[in-house]
Amino acid sequence: MTEAFRLERGRAVATLVRMLGDIDAAEEAVQDAFVRALEVWPRDGVPPNAAGWIVTTAKNRAIDVARREGSRQSRYEGAARLGDGGTAPDPASGIAERLDQPLEDDQLRLMFTCCHPALGLESQVALTLRLIAGLETRDIARAFLTPEATMAQRLTRAKRKISAARIPYRVPSADELPERLGAVLAVLYLVFNQGYGEARTDVPDLSREAIRLTRALVTLLPDDLEARGLLALELLTESRRPARFSAKGDIVLLADQDRNRWDGALAAEGRGIIAECMVRRQAGPYQLQAAIAAVHSMAPSYSRTAWPQILALYDQLWSLQPTAVVELNRAVVVAEVNGPERALSIVDGLPLERYHLWHATRANLLARLGRDAEARAAYLAGAELAPTQAERDFLIERADG
Repeated sequence: MTEAFRLERGRAVATLVRMLGDIDAAEEAVQDAFVRALEVWPRDGVPPNAAGWIVTTAKNRAIDVARREGSRQSRYEGAARLGDGGTAPDPASGIAERLDQPLEDDQLRLMFTCCHPALGLESQVALTLRLIAGLETRDIARAFLTPEATMAQRLTRAKRKISAARIPYRVPSADELPERLGAVLAVLYLVFNQGYGEARTDVPDLSREAIRLTRALVTLLPDDLEARGLLALELLTESRRPARFSAKGDIVLLADQDRNRWDGALAAEGRGIIAECMVRRQAGPYQLQAAIAAVHSMAPSYSRTAWPQILALYDQLWSLQPTAVVELNRAVVVAEVNGPERALSIVDGLPLERYHLWHATRANLLARLGRDAEARAAYLAGAELAPTQAERDFLIERADG
């Protein structure tokens, strides 16, 4: 029952935010609906349309609150009108009218509000997980290794900034959409990577949450190829997760993974989506990354991967996104096509000394060239910078290996 409520919470909050114009009031109304659900659902069962039940109950709660809070002023206004033979006004009538408006894009509006450029990236992520995904503050804090009090303060500051800056609750106009949508996609991909990067069972599955939210975004914006590309990328990457960690929770590299453990259904779905996108010949960064993942998913083994095809895709990606991280990933493919010495010359020229994967990639290339002492030092340098315990353990093991 709790899971059913959480999955519908985002839609209900989005609806109430539009109705009330206030995030805290919307969350409170939905929380009250949950309390009511705890009383009714164990007795009557979870209703077939749980979302509709929650939204309706929360709406009624909001109307009751509006009536109570407006009752004092209404008594004075009503007395004056009744003295003139009129009718006392209903302080909730405006809310009721707003409730009757179409609701289909409420979540889309709230996504763009949560990811407004006036907010920092950490706040964008926290608000998206809290308001859209429906996660509890304590779970968001655990997922990002942040004290719960700190995360709660971050959420409070972000909501206050939305109110103080009068950040609009709307879908951006056509000329704003490309830039603003990029922020939403970046937040969803960051959430996905956070969940994919470590095998943990004490927090909600963030990679699956990101996939669920990206599916919702694609449903709301079905013609946006980059949103579809991100969904394909997430599905193809997620398909490899069953083989990404050992039974002990240790990282298993792509080259060493048991491909029989990959999720074929997720991979097939991702390939189908990206194939439909690429025929449009309007490839963006997420589509190209998904295409790269699709090529990997079709290879029967690491050694039989179509490396020249992947290198060509990385060349296209770099032309659109000429960043050092893209070039680092491209260098890994260069090593397979042109050898580790050529790849090392690329890696050594990148300004990524504070990035643990730069050291890890460099260490691998040095080891392949027989420069073992340098490789060990590079692995240890990467371990010092690694953001998760699993990655630290992996790099230390490689250094000692």
